[in-house]
Amino acid sequence: MKTSDFTATLLVDQTPEEAFKSINNVSKWWSEDMEGSTAKLNDIFTVRFGEVFITSKVVELTPGKKIVWQVLDCNKPWLKNTKEWNDTQMSWEIASTDSKTQIRFTHLGLVSEIECFKVCSKAWSQYLQHSLLGLITTGKGQPTAKENKTKAAKKSDTVAAN
Repeated sequence: MKTSDFTATLLVDQTPEEAFKSINNVSKWWSEDMEGSTAKLNDIFTVRFGEVFITSKVVELTPGKKIVWQVLDCNKPWLKNTKEWNDTQMSWEIASTDSKTQIRFTHLGLVSEIECFKVCSKAWSQYLQHSLLGLITTGKGQPTAKENKTKAAKKSDTVAAN
């Protein structure tokens, strides 16, 4: 039996170049807590969601057409295998179709047989259908907010004191 990678498609009125630019603007649609860059081939970037992080490398970058990120390291502490995304790839294929732009996202390695599939595919659907789509079409995404480090430190001090 062949396993299927998670795939989603968006169709927008904007140009392939606008879609490409939005996808690479990771902190505006995925997580505000981002370090690094997605601007050129071999760039490395990390997105954080509290104690969860994903570090990826840009392994393919064809302006207006294709983007591929290779996951180098991750931490998903709720999973038995906290490194489940390591060596997976996120691929973005962008093409003009009639008067629209089609974005086909595939997370290669995010398959139904792995523990994260149900939760992660639901999260991807949310980020793609709401946040990225909003960024491309209106200029406003809905990324996960960056945690306030001072607030988090005070919370941990309070917990430690009790």
